[in-house]
Amino acid sequence: MEQITAIVLCGTLATGLTDAWALARRALFGSPLPNYRLVGRWIAHMARGRFRHESMAKAAPVRGEHFIGWATHYLVGIAFAFVLVAATGTAWLERPTLLPALLVGIASVAAPFLVMQPAMGAGIAASRTSRPAAARLQSLTTHFIFGLGLYAGGLVVHSIKGV
Repeated sequence: MEQITAIVLCGTLATGLTDAWALARRALFGSPLPNYRLVGRWIAHMARGRFRHESMAKAAPVRGEHFIGWATHYLVGIAFAFVLVAATGTAWLERPTLLPALLVGIASVAAPFLVMQPAMGAGIAASRTSRPAAARLQSLTTHFIFGLGLYAGGLVVHSIKGV
């Protein structure tokens, strides 16, 4: 398996683990699932020149936004797997370690805190939401799980012959 394929698989598995976490969180705590349709709407509006919204939920719906949102979710997860390997070197794929994966996972929370949430009307680090502290904890936990997923994905990729 070539390195790019390994990185894509690692990022896909890590993102899939965050989705499994979202399902578990809903089952255990009644938490709502992430709405990637709104992420898709945001991305689609960017293509039309609009990057910031007062409320993404009130922005005009866009055809294909659900697919665009889910695709973006996975592509961003894969991009962070590339960041992990760029930061640690391709040797990480041969011998995955937990700490770098967790650091990238936790650091990746900067993207929603500083870019996505403000642009979608939720403010920096969800400051304009009804429960900012809960939203922040949920984001940090999810990105910690993503870091665990990067590590688990690395272990899976390592176990496949040819890495």
